[in-house]
Amino acid sequence: MTYTYTTQGTCSRTIEIEIENDTICDVRFIGGCHGNLQGIGALVRGMKASDVISRLEGIRCATKPTSCPDQLARALKAILAEENK
Repeated sequence: MTYTYTTQGTCSRTIEIEIENDTICDVRFIGGCHGNLQGIGALVRGMKASDVISRLEGIRCATKPTSCPDQLARALKAILAEENK
């Protein structure tokens, strides 16, 4: 299933996440630092959402309270919460 998450506090505007059985199939960031965000998408592809959350949650960008990786972790937490309703 594909989800779209609207980010907050980052240069990227949205994250499109394709996930199946708690495994990330694809991640696309809209906006932000294109090369770095493509790299994050490639690195998390094939990983369990819970593993990505534990690795990326809480990462900050300079003085901002969040970052694109942290926003991905927040998106995945929201997706897992929605799927477990």
